[in-house]
Amino acid sequence: MIPIDSAHRNLEAGRLRDALAAGNSSTRLKAALAIGTHPEPGLVDALVARCAIEPDFFVRDMLTWALTRLPPDITVPKLRAELGSARAQARSQALHTLSKIGDRNAWPAITPSLLRDADDEVARAAWRAAVVLVPDREKEALAAELAMQFGRGDRTVRLSLSRALVALGDVAEPILRTAMTHHDPTVRAHASATERLLRDPESGFDLAVDEAIRVVALGPEREETSAC
Repeated sequence: MIPIDSAHRNLEAGRLRDALAAGNSSTRLKAALAIGTHPEPGLVDALVARCAIEPDFFVRDMLTWALTRLPPDITVPKLRAELGSARAQARSQALHTLSKIGDRNAWPAITPSLLRDADDEVARAAWRAAVVLVPDREKEALAAELAMQFGRGDRTVRLSLSRALVALGDVAEPILRTAMTHHDPTVRAHASATERLLRDPESGFDLAVDEAIRVVALGPEREETSAC
């Protein structure tokens, strides 16, 4: 005979699994909240699976929160497995959740292929996760890897990359200076904007970009004028 408490838990777990797949986003949100409030390791697979397909931003955020409430030794291996998924959302949401858990044992899973992922949302999530999880001894190598993405994407993508490099701190400075001499003016402008943000985080990205574009456009002429 199954103990009453165990039977009740199994019944409740089944109800929550069904609720996570409900057509109504409010029902899914409440289910994720309930799981996070009373963490049940047996529901980790359901949470991870839902992350890969959940269309609602707020529900995804709650799913991530629920996963952070479970023991990392249970969640991290499941999330690492998702990084190899063919579904972009599965990869990006797993990376996002790993960054929130903050378990540095997950660092080896943040591969160059994820940092260069063709999907912008996956790459952005990988950059954010990387700067959270990277060991100090590997920060310089990470900065060099991230700098290879200068000039990529729209404003949102470029801002994400700049923020990741700024989060790495002083180790990024020499790499930024090198990128500021790149033959591509778009790369130079992005690197210059990032360097300005590193020096003055309050300056604002758009202002930093505008200033960087002016500097790149003027080139040596600006330097000669400044010397007068």
